[in-house]
Amino acid sequence: MHMKQAAGGSPNEQGAAESTAELATGPAAGSAADLTAESATDLAADRAVGQRLRTLRQERGLSLKAVAGLTGLSIGYLSQVERGLSSPSLRVLTRVADLLGVGLGALFGGPEAPPADGIVTRAGARAALTLWRAGITKQLLTQGDGALSLFQMQLAPLAGTGDEPLVHDGEEAGLVLEGALVLTVEDMTAELGPGDSFRFASRRPHRYRNPSPDRPALVLWVNAVPRP
Repeated sequence: MHMKQAAGGSPNEQGAAESTAELATGPAAGSAADLTAESATDLAADRAVGQRLRTLRQERGLSLKAVAGLTGLSIGYLSQVERGLSSPSLRVLTRVADLLGVGLGALFGGPEAPPADGIVTRAGARAALTLWRAGITKQLLTQGDGALSLFQMQLAPLAGTGDEPLVHDGEEAGLVLEGALVLTVEDMTAELGPGDSFRFASRRPHRYRNPSPDRPALVLWVNAVPRP
């Protein structure tokens, strides 16, 4: 497995910078009342993702120190993520999932765990992953931990992955269903609308955002992760 490490700084410094960047990324904050009403759900989502990351790491016999060394994230930050004390960015999740040899679908949770060999996913039984700081919600439309995962992704107004590009294993494609999406892959930037589609290798640095200040974007997104 190949990991691309950010240039400059020690792994601990990069991890600290990652944690700080997460807090500054995402759509504008709502009212205090809105934040209070949603905080319990958001924190529960962070804890659930952290528990799944810890389980996957332990199943592979990896220590936090080993994961930190291979991802360039600090041990302290990874520990906070696993305990649900820090809300990981999409960049962090893809980096760690890449190392663990799983797709993002392995980090999703729902009220009911569907059978791994299921063929049909009912609308009311979708697992979900909420990146509340970034304003991104992904619903998993496929079951199991296969090489191919299909998502329905909603980006809140002005939500996105941030300025630092994502780089990970696999290939991805998608179709904009509603709203607008600004996609950057290396030096190419394009604004897509409903009916526009895309495809690129995930090892090409990429990022995306919803440019609208008042309309959410809805995108059908496919990730294909190579299996050993």
